[in-house]
Amino acid sequence: MPDIRVSAAVIVDRAGRVLVVRKQGTTRFMQPGGKPEPGESAAQTLIRELDEELSLHVEESDLEPLGTFVSAAANEPGHRVIADAFAMRAEPEDVVVQAELAELRWLEPGDRTSVPLAPLSEEHLLAFAWR
Repeated sequence: MPDIRVSAAVIVDRAGRVLVVRKQGTTRFMQPGGKPEPGESAAQTLIRELDEELSLHVEESDLEPLGTFVSAAANEPGHRVIADAFAMRAEPEDVVVQAELAELRWLEPGDRTSVPLAPLSEEHLLAFAWR
């Protein structure tokens, strides 16, 4: 199964809600982030992607490494995603949908089934938001 390497952010606000996003042309929500460009570290990838997708400006010191996780890819059938995940804080007023994103949602623990989620979010990353 081909691998897709990404960096992903588990972003929690002061109310304990977690941010998920949906890319244009897709149905599943996931943690924001994306694929690295040549020479980028996992943290550098995430910093660039958060700026491009959400106009969210963060420093590497804002990111708490959570580990590396593997799941089936949400939007590329027959692929698996290998994600370097980081936790961080942000507030709804800090983020703006842009680039390839179609929408965002702030989920509470009880909202887990209210939107279709990517396997990586469902199997691994949302657990960090509500620990």
